[in-house]
Amino acid sequence: MAELTNSCQVHDVSFSTIAEAYLEALLDADRLKAHQIITVALQGGLTIRDLYLRVFQPVQHEVGRLWLVNKVSVVEEHFCTAATQTIMSELYPQIISSRRLGRTMVATCVGSELHEIGIRMVADFFEMEGWDTYYIGADIAHEQILKALEQRKPDLLALSVTMTYHVAKVQELISSIRNTFSVSTPYIMVGGLPFNMYPDLWRTTGADVWAADAEKAVLAAQQLTYTS
Repeated sequence: MAELTNSCQVHDVSFSTIAEAYLEALLDADRLKAHQIITVALQGGLTIRDLYLRVFQPVQHEVGRLWLVNKVSVVEEHFCTAATQTIMSELYPQIISSRRLGRTMVATCVGSELHEIGIRMVADFFEMEGWDTYYIGADIAHEQILKALEQRKPDLLALSVTMTYHVAKVQELISSIRNTFSVSTPYIMVGGLPFNMYPDLWRTTGADVWAADAEKAVLAAQQLTYTS
């Protein structure tokens, strides 16, 4: 059976068992089995929040690690990510909360970054908390992000990168946003692997806050928006 590395393992044994079974199904390219594992877990009482944080997140981290050490190909990595994204899409009706806060967030990757599953998880967590989210995905030109901000006038912009060389693009985009919108600039949150590896890195970008995962992103946003 596939096993998660120590750095990616979840703490609860039941979550770990589900995550390892799910990882094994993905690495076997068995999309149906992977789907069935998640369906049974949800029917057994697993919450969507725990599914994201205790199963999807550590599994995606492990798949990424396996790619970095050449244990899986980029094609296999993409398959695993696409399979998880499909399941997330099917869960969306259960994610939308009937409780609306009247707050809006825009979420996107920066530069040519294509690793979008993390920021999508963040957007889904905000939906569950009652935010109106505008998730625009990956590989979006800076001009289009600025246009989205002008149209949506969000309370929060969440930016994500996975590759370290995109951090400079984050700084460039944030500078453009602050120059364009001046006093009407939304709060800006950054996240992704480089910021998790170097917890003070976010300060160099001009962002207002950094969050390590979707759960922490919601908490950070609450502190920003409710204390302003």
